[in-house]
Formats: sequence, structure tokens, C-alpha cells
Amino acid sequence: MIRLANVCKVYDGKYALHDVSLTIKKGETLAVIGGSGSGKSTLLQLLVGLIRPDSGEIYIGGQETTHLSEKELDRVRLNMGMVFQYSALFDSMTVGENVAFGLREHKNLSEDEVQRIIREKLALVGLPGVENKMPGELSGGMKKRVGLARAIAIEPEIIFYDEPSSGLDPITTAKIDELIVDMQKKLGVTSVVVTHDMASACRIADRIAMVYEGELIAVDTVTRFQRIEDERVQAFFRTLRPETAERDDQQV
Repeated sequence: MIRLANVCKVYDGKYALHDVSLTIKKGETLAVIGGSGSGKSTLLQLLVGLIRPDSGEIYIGGQETTHLSEKELDRVRLNMGMVFQYSALFDSMTVGENVAFGLREHKNLSEDEVQRIIREKLALVGLPGVENKMPGELSGGMKKRVGLARAIAIEPEIIFYDEPSSGLDPITTAKIDELIVDMQKKLGVTSVVVTHDMASACRIADRIAMVYEGELIAVDTVTRFQRIEDERVQAFFRTLRPETAERDDQQV
């Protein structure tokens, strides 16, 4: 579904990403971990097409995207949904209007069909009947759910998550993690989750990729990833409780 080949991105003469090659399979959930400034956010921006690489190629669904015009890239983005770090809801719009934003921008649907999709997607993320509320009336976790409902409203093949657990308490984080897994199972989407939360990555991912100082230093299933002896990898696992680090390798 997604392939990066020898991708590099340079800012002010310094590599933000250096020679990154990675394949993400259709229907899998890949968690991208790394510390602040590691390059994981740059990787996400490149995948979405917000920035272009200085060298290398990026393929989305078989389409090489790095040389596309902005109009051509917009057509590729119609197969993508994005869940932002701080939800990025429009405060002046109702929940329903937020969910319908992409539909009204990119689809030619009747109002009855738009309202049906709003209700359907909100129910899918566990928020039935909130379409007339304003974002200011919602908790942080609820806003994240609305952001996900908006992302899946256009029925994308790929969902990108930018730090989905940021700013949430552990209980709400676990609920959002369950929701990410649920979306993958119900919709069959390919998911890329950028996170600094190792416990969350272990709960949701089929595979984990770690970016360190702009380089992709490890990619593997959750169980095998934990066995990697690299000190940079093990430093992330020291923050884990034993129960959250366990996952059956047969499931990934």
C-alpha cells in the first residue's frame, strides 16, 4: 500500500530523514516511534504529501507521488484520512458539520446521504447522537473520536494518526487505542500511527518502526521488536509496564 525508497529530507543542511526505505502492507497497522526531533513527524508529512523529499521516491497504492502536481496529489489524498494530534476540529461548526467537511468538499452527495454518513461514522466511533453538539462541549477523548469519524467519512484506504494519545490520560489513551484497532478490523484500512508512546504502539501495531536521528533503525513485529538488543530501542521499552509489553506474535 505504501513504499518509501531511499527517501531523504534535508533542513538547513542537516538530514531530517536519511535514506529511509520502508514498505507498509495493505491492511496492516504500523506504529512509527521515536523521540522528539527524531524525524517521525517529517516522515508523516512526507507520506501525506505536505512536504516533498529532496531525494528518493514514495509510492501510495502503486502511484509514485513525489513528482505529482498538487492537483494530482489531491486525488491521491482522497484515499487518505488524517487524525490530527489535537483533533483540529472547527470550533465554529457542530460535530456533524466537522464530520461532513470532507464529504462536502470532495463528494457530490445529497444532504440526506451526508446526514446518513454522519450518523453512521459517529456511531462507529462510539459517539451516536452527538452531531448537534459543538466541539467545546466535548472532552479531549471525544474530540479525538470526532476527528476519527471525520477521517473515515470519505472511506479512505489509509488512515494516518499523528500522536493520537497526546494530551490524554492513560484510561482514555487505552480507549483510543482500542478504537484504532477496531477501525482496522472493521474497515480493513491501512493505518500509520506516529507516536512517542511505546505502550500504545505495542497495543495497536502489527509492526513497529523506530526512527532515530533521521534514520530508520528498526522495523519488526511487536514481539520481535522487544527482543532487539539495540540500546536505542531498549530505552523505549524501559517505560513499559510488563503487562503492556506482552503480545502474541501470532496475532501480528
